[in-house]
Amino acid sequence: MVLLEGAELGETRTRVRLEPFAHQVGGHTSMLHYDETTLCKPLFSQEQVFYESLPADMKPFTPQYRGLISVYVEKDSSGHISLVACPQNDNESPAQESPMATKRTQQRAKTPCAAEHKPAREGLLLDRTCNDRSSVCGTGTGKGKRDASFHMKDPNGNESATPERSSHNPWGLQCHRAQLMRMSSDSKDNEPYRFLLLENVASPFQLPCILDLKMGTRQHGEDASEEKKRRHMKKCEQSTSSSLGLRLGGMQVYQATTGHFLCRNKYDGRTLTAEGFRQALYQYLHDGHQLKRELLQPVLQRLSALRAVIERQGSYRFYSSSLLLIYEGKKHSLGRHPVSAPPRVDVRMIDFAHTSYRGATPNHTAYEGPDRGYIFGVENLINMLQEIKDGD
Repeated sequence: MVLLEGAELGETRTRVRLEPFAHQVGGHTSMLHYDETTLCKPLFSQEQVFYESLPADMKPFTPQYRGLISVYVEKDSSGHISLVACPQNDNESPAQESPMATKRTQQRAKTPCAAEHKPAREGLLLDRTCNDRSSVCGTGTGKGKRDASFHMKDPNGNESATPERSSHNPWGLQCHRAQLMRMSSDSKDNEPYRFLLLENVASPFQLPCILDLKMGTRQHGEDASEEKKRRHMKKCEQSTSSSLGLRLGGMQVYQATTGHFLCRNKYDGRTLTAEGFRQALYQYLHDGHQLKRELLQPVLQRLSALRAVIERQGSYRFYSSSLLLIYEGKKHSLGRHPVSAPPRVDVRMIDFAHTSYRGATPNHTAYEGPDRGYIFGVENLINMLQEIKDGD
């Protein structure tokens, strides 16, 4: 963090240099590391409203909402880009956000950070750490959380690791690179963007094994264009979304035999059949040496509790949202002997930019009853995990 004096406002504001989150396995916008327990992402007003009106019984299954920040695109004399965040003033309320924010991926904040920002020049490059093929993008993702490299698994079962991406999930770096490019090209007069601050639900884990699942049988939101509706409906029909209410959106699992994370991305997930999805689920629970059966009961209990909560949410439709399953890949040990301890697992819902519910927007479609497509996916996930638990 850097503290700068604001010449105009006469105050000291904390400026945080943002870095890509090392363990982002899915999504299309970059998740950025704000501090040890907090991430940030571009603001969608609809997602902000969802978090601010979240039913109490859903809070244990979603990241904690921690407010808004202003994010600036900064460029040094060599043309390298970085992102810097500034906390909002107390008088910057969410009500200042434009109603049109639901239609924009990045929203500009109305009050700038109290620091001097030089005008951008033309022909700028991305952050050198994202272009230099001998380095990685970002640092400081947390003590003890960069001792494993990342290897991709392609649809043919082959693994690969690229040196410059070895300490970050390659999907997250791809999202970060694309977002830097978008924000740089869209930046005018060095105006800031608004980002959401959210709990980093992976922060309690030293080697987080993460499964990102697109949930439900429908993915497009109510604000989708006809062309987007057709695209999303086709993806659902041609993938496990329609048959299972589940689709693999990303995965990383720590392999105890090799000391690296094995990764799969959403493009791999779109090619899976129902049986292929089951195999991917099994792979997620396997550390390269053995199936981690001790995880199954606590995950099943958590999913059953989630299903009960979703069944009570009348009018909610969680279009295009994901479900994260997380467990600890690091074995706890005392000296040379492993320590027997309850497995650490978590299950969280994320991504609510297209979530619909009564009162969400003036033109909202008033659905009745819970989201059956989402529940269909949760039930199929429970059944598949139970089959693995009951297997030999």
